[in-house]
Amino acid sequence: MNTTPTGSLVATAEGRDLRLARTLDVPVEELWAWLTEPEKTARWIGGWSGTPGAGSTVRFTLNIEEGTPTSDLAIIACEPPRHLAVRLSDEAGGWPLEVFVAEAGGGSTVTLVHHLDLSADPADVGPGWEYYLDNLLAAQAGAAPVKFEDYFPAQSSYYAGLAAQPED
Repeated sequence: MNTTPTGSLVATAEGRDLRLARTLDVPVEELWAWLTEPEKTARWIGGWSGTPGAGSTVRFTLNIEEGTPTSDLAIIACEPPRHLAVRLSDEAGGWPLEVFVAEAGGGSTVTLVHHLDLSADPADVGPGWEYYLDNLLAAQAGAAPVKFEDYFPAQSSYYAGLAAQPED
């Protein structure tokens, strides 16, 4: 798997949006399943339990993180099969995230947007999302999980460079 970083950083009124995308050779509905069904999400990022739907909170477990931490995941918006907005909360605070799914040349594209506040360091966050999205590709293809050490700290300088660029 190519581990070249692909993310971008966009200034917003509240901070910055970290944006990353991946294209899969599957229909939108199948990609949506990989993003929302607990038996599929468990194969690339983590499983969850609870009652899904906008306005609900489920328990999310990062299966492939050390110690398998569990957090609350508030579902802000759920518009199958195109848009999901959530807020992952733990002792470190909250991570507002969105995913958008679109058709792309016979397949589909997932775009992940992490709404970063000004205190968040893209050099720490960006490589993790690169890793998880590539792990999604691997899981969907039935391949072995990717290795985190291929992403962090190797990609940190790329994201530090994005953060250092002057804002438009």
